[in-house]
Amino acid sequence: MEHLDRIDLKILKLLQENANITTKEVAKKVHLSATPVFERIKRLEKGGYIKKYVAILDAEKLNKSLIVFCNITLKEHTKEIGNKFVQDIKSLREVTECYNISGDYDFLLKVLVKDMKHYQDFVINQLGSIQNIGSAHSTFVMGEIKHSYAVPLDES
Repeated sequence: MEHLDRIDLKILKLLQENANITTKEVAKKVHLSATPVFERIKRLEKGGYIKKYVAILDAEKLNKSLIVFCNITLKEHTKEIGNKFVQDIKSLREVTECYNISGDYDFLLKVLVKDMKHYQDFVINQLGSIQNIGSAHSTFVMGEIKHSYAVPLDES
């Protein structure tokens, strides 16, 4: 990993806050001209520090207001079975995040659906069709307190 200086970190912070910010606006905020800022951004993209730029949508306005965290335990643990599970989960559009975790469960899924009826249908018809799931434990979000996509950065 190359060394990121204070300006690189400030640029990353600004882009996390607003990916639509212009290079000229970033340059003004970091006290450089546009050309070196443009070059720094390209270097950060090429180095993989910036993976991609996206629009963050309002799930509730798009009728996907039920957030469910689903803990999954597999019956068996082999490389082939694990890889098959991962591929199956990647194909489910309702699953917006999936983590391989330690502890009592093997995977943690974040699922976005319209309502409880749709979640029930998802569990029965989609999760239920994936082989080797031993158990699924669902936790329903009642209210969102904090939600950030930003990676915490030290600007020292």
